[in-house]
Order: sequence, then structure tokens, then C-alpha cells
Amino acid sequence: MNPAATSDTVVRGAMEHWADHCAGCHANDGSGDTSLGKGLYPKSPDLRLAGTQDLTDGELFYIIHNGIRLTGMPAFGQGSPDQDMDSWKLVHFIRHLPGITPEELEKMKAMNPVSRHEMEEEEAIRRFLAGDDSQSATEGRRHD
Repeated sequence: MNPAATSDTVVRGAMEHWADHCAGCHANDGSGDTSLGKGLYPKSPDLRLAGTQDLTDGELFYIIHNGIRLTGMPAFGQGSPDQDMDSWKLVHFIRHLPGITPEELEKMKAMNPVSRHEMEEEEAIRRFLAGDDSQSATEGRRHD
């Protein structure tokens, strides 16, 4: 039995954790449709489907906590009570995935990690829109 009580607040917090830590492989919607998730062997499964949704809460917790040997799913359990509870809350979010809304997915995009390249592109766009056409120190350098 899952010791984390389910609520909108718990699911929302787990959604933030998912977007930041899990979506790189599993996608915001749990489909596994990411370049990283598709590049793993075996590929990241679609967590919205029965193969995952039919697992017990304890089985899902075990997978999050201990990983799956010989796959890309690492162990995230360190044994601290806070981390254990985070894993239990993620179980609630995994149960939420089949019904995730387009609005929730849109919110999650803002929670996803941004690469350095993406940050630089956003900064260049910001400067352009602000009328600043100067180059940053790194843009003006030659890379031989």
C-alpha cells in the first residue's frame, strides 16, 4: 500500500519532479518518445499502457527505488525517508499519466531542464528582440 496520500498537491509536486528528473527518458506524457528514451536498449516503455499501469504500487516503487538491471533505468533510492516518499509520490504521478491533460503537459514544458545550447539560443532571441545586435564574447570567437 502506498504510504503517500494522493491529492492534487501530491500529483502536482510529483509532476514537477518528473518533468525535471524523469522526462528526459520517459517524456512528459510517459510515452518514452524522446531521443534518449528511444536510444536506450531496451527502449523506454510507454508508461501509460497496461504493462506499467497493471503493476502494483509496490512494484512501481521498487522499480523507481532499485532500477532495472541491464537497462537504462537506474536506481533512485538512497534509503532516506524523504527520497522514499518522493518515489511513492511518483507512483501516484505514473498512475495519473493515462489521463494527463494538454494543459498539464504545457506546464511541464517550462519545468523541463534546458541545455546550455537552448539557453544561448533563448538569450540570442531575447537580445535580438530587444534591439541588441551585438555578439556575446563566445559568439565572436573563432573555433579552430
